[in-house]
Amino acid sequence: MDRKFLLIGFGYAILGMLLGIFMAASQNHVQHVTHAHIMLLGFVVSFIYAVCHKLWLHNPSTTLVIIQYYLHIVGSLIIVAGLFLLYGGYVSLAVLDPILAVGSIMSLISLVMMKLALIKSFKVV
Repeated sequence: MDRKFLLIGFGYAILGMLLGIFMAASQNHVQHVTHAHIMLLGFVVSFIYAVCHKLWLHNPSTTLVIIQYYLHIVGSLIIVAGLFLLYGGYVSLAVLDPILAVGSIMSLISLVMMKLALIKSFKVV
C-alpha cells in the first residue's frame, strides 16, 4: 500500500502544480481553494499515509487497510472534483454541498481508520 499511496500522492502533486501554474499564467486565482486541497489532501496526506505504511504497517492486505485506502482515494477525488466544479462556477453550492459533505466524511473516516490501523500495529509489536 505504501507504493500505491506514494504514486497517488505524486499524481496529485503534478495535478496541483499544473493547476497552480495555470492560475499564475492566466492571472486567475479563482481555483486557489481547489489547488490547496489537491496539494494538501491529495499530495501531503497521501504521502504521509505512504510513510505510515512503509514504517509501521506491514500487512497491506487487511480489510481495514484496503477500505481505508479506497475511502481516501474516493473521498479525495470527490472533494477535488467538487471544489473544481464549485469554484469554476460550473455547479451551484446547493447541488455540490451534500456531495462535498460525503467526500469530506469519507476522508475523515479514512483518517480515523489509519489511526486505528496504526494503533493495531503498535499493539502487535
